[in-house]
Amino acid sequence: MKVGEVTVECVKGNIVEQHDIEAVVNAANAMLRPGGGVAGAIHKAAGPGLYQECKPLAPIKTGEAVITSGHMLPNAYVIHALGPVYAAEKDPAAKLAETYQSCLIRAEEKGIKSVAFPAISTGIFGYPMKEAAKVAFETIKEMAPNLKSVKLIRFVLFAQEDYEIHQEVMKEVLEA
Repeated sequence: MKVGEVTVECVKGNIVEQHDIEAVVNAANAMLRPGGGVAGAIHKAAGPGLYQECKPLAPIKTGEAVITSGHMLPNAYVIHALGPVYAAEKDPAAKLAETYQSCLIRAEEKGIKSVAFPAISTGIFGYPMKEAAKVAFETIKEMAPNLKSVKLIRFVLFAQEDYEIHQEVMKEVLEA
């Protein structure tokens, strides 16, 4: 779907296999360490150099994002973002929106043309999938008119159900 000059799409797949994307987003922990889920997959695919580059950038706060090179990934960059822990946050929607904004700001600063996002905060951070998708697409809809370099935003969902939820919410939000 198009939002102004920006194409927004959802695919079912693996975030570390997005060969045509310039930057992938890592749903990181505050210390930017390899972990489980998306962070584990990205660090494993990128190799040990990624964590070495991350160490001096940590810790990051909820809503923040930092950028590194992609190392052994097919992507030039990794944008590491710390989303909110749903149950621990007073206003999780505001913090999640801030997380997506921070990622897109980092991408713009580097002149990045394409970004692939996972469903930030929906794994062990407990954010309900449909609610999180709504925040993500609303944030993108709001920011799209101001994006100069980012022209493609892809959501990469590992599970079929998550993909279907994102497809449905994307249509609801972006066609409204």
